[in-house]
Amino acid sequence: MKKYAFSLFAFSATALSLWASFGYAQQQDDTQLVTANRFQQPVSSVLAPTVVVTRDEIDRWQAKSLLDVMRRLPGVDIAQNGGLGQASSVSLRGAEARHTLVLIDGIPLAKSGITGITDFSQIPLALIQRIDVIRGPRSAVYGADAIGGVVNIITEDDQPGGKIGASLGSDRYQEYDGALRQKIGEGTLVTVAGAYQSTQGYNIQPQSTYSVDRDRDGFRSKTFWAGVNHTFNDSLSAFFRGYGYANNTSYDAGYQDGGDKRQVYNHTYEGGLRFGEASYSSELTFSEQRYKDYNYASTLGLYQNGTSLDDMRQRNLQWGNSAALGNGSVSAGIDWQQQELTSSDRYSADSYSRINTGYYLTTQQRFNTLTLEGALRGDDNNQFGWNSTWQAAAGWEFIPNYRFILSYGTAFEAPTLGQMYGQSRLAVAANPNLQAEKSHQIETGMEGTTGPVDWHLYLYQNKINNLIDYQADENFVGTYYNVQSATIKGIEWSGSVDTGIFTHRITLQYLDPRRDQDNELLAHRSRQQYKYQLDWTWRDIDIDLAWQYFGKSVNNNSNQYTSVQRPMPSYSLVDVSAAYPVTSHLTVRGKIANLLDKDYETVYGYRTPGREYTLSASYSF
Repeated sequence: MKKYAFSLFAFSATALSLWASFGYAQQQDDTQLVTANRFQQPVSSVLAPTVVVTRDEIDRWQAKSLLDVMRRLPGVDIAQNGGLGQASSVSLRGAEARHTLVLIDGIPLAKSGITGITDFSQIPLALIQRIDVIRGPRSAVYGADAIGGVVNIITEDDQPGGKIGASLGSDRYQEYDGALRQKIGEGTLVTVAGAYQSTQGYNIQPQSTYSVDRDRDGFRSKTFWAGVNHTFNDSLSAFFRGYGYANNTSYDAGYQDGGDKRQVYNHTYEGGLRFGEASYSSELTFSEQRYKDYNYASTLGLYQNGTSLDDMRQRNLQWGNSAALGNGSVSAGIDWQQQELTSSDRYSADSYSRINTGYYLTTQQRFNTLTLEGALRGDDNNQFGWNSTWQAAAGWEFIPNYRFILSYGTAFEAPTLGQMYGQSRLAVAANPNLQAEKSHQIETGMEGTTGPVDWHLYLYQNKINNLIDYQADENFVGTYYNVQSATIKGIEWSGSVDTGIFTHRITLQYLDPRRDQDNELLAHRSRQQYKYQLDWTWRDIDIDLAWQYFGKSVNNNSNQYTSVQRPMPSYSLVDVSAAYPVTSHLTVRGKIANLLDKDYETVYGYRTPGREYTLSASYSF
């Protein structure tokens, strides 16, 4: 750890020394976001590592899935049981996958499974217009789950226009999508959008000896989005939107008549009022989500023996207020959430419900060269009581365009309904005394612009207590306990620079995530990550080249079933894509993913795609 820290510090010190000879030009990012502190501010003012991905970037990268996008970003580790649509987990900064809070339009996404992990592979990329990613604890702003960070998926685009597109590729991949945003009168914008995506896939476990596993494991998704925004006057507006998706995934059972088919259905409705004047704004929103997750055996059929269903309803009511105060902004509000879950198979069913009410206060103030940021939140949960979290940060611009940052934050992860109250179909016993997982992170960073290079350096340590683990007794009845703790240390350096027609983006990361009880490395976290992205335009052709290196990791942690960790080798991937505007409205694109046809795995025993080809076209109007 010291060796890598010294190397990165030396690099940054060298960059700082170049300031005197090359001069500097601050590359301020004035992109506005609300995700960091729940009041509008430019990205450059946020005191936490932040990445904003636009729809234009998603199209330029020619990503097929949200995982393709996340894989490019700093601090992200991905484990996936195969290719498109297969079960996945995303870790931010070495935290558990369940420690990533996923929001859609600022509202927490419902998570139906007993593990509390959001499966990014099931979120259609066609829904997404922008992604905000905040690395580091954010429970003091949003409540439970935000230990590793926050991913806010924004589905709305307020620019009138339309677009249709089509894609074809390897393994019989195909995608068709379209969107139309039309103004009606002076104050109403109506939007409708839809998409269809499918692939025949490939056999993700070719070593399986069961005949049912010898097929291709494909994926199909249908998505629909519709909404209306109406502006009453300069201060008051309202919106209503609804979206849904239906996904079908084939996977490998691992035994005869085992589950190998998954169907996911999501239906979400959201609405609200927005009020805004020069120094004050307020927003009241409500949403209702219905999330149904079926798993069944293709040899038996849906609604037969072996079929399971997690049926989740989640209702959210949020009232947020922000105002200009002093030398900055302050935000305060209330979040109310109700969850109802029924987990069942043909022989048993468990029903649960809980209510959580959160109260938050955030602020950022600037005093000459010093910026201070703080947040305080309390969550009242009818299952496990009251949780308080807080965070504070200071940024000092000690030289023009060079900033030193110091921050500290606490966070927590609520146990899932099934973990607390058991799940009969999985032979899990209740543990009503289960407590929330809690963390505290300290971080220091430096940011600057040296010559043409805009760079960021962060060091952090995250201590997580009360980690929830699983253990089964001699009768194979399992229970979840608070039995572990972990310490995660990391260092990140990222930079961007333009050289002529070329734009370079670089990420360097070293991570040391360990279980405290025995100093074991935590599973599915690469110790080193190096990422490089090169973009340029040549004769009107936009070209993107991406190289990603993920260092060695382990596939599992030792437990009562195995005393040995399985090592996972390092791997690197190269993607190249190009886009050509045939006319001002028509653009054709092509991509080769995994250009060097690397054979690698992110989860042991699950084959990943080899070289893939995609050809697409889009027409905007």
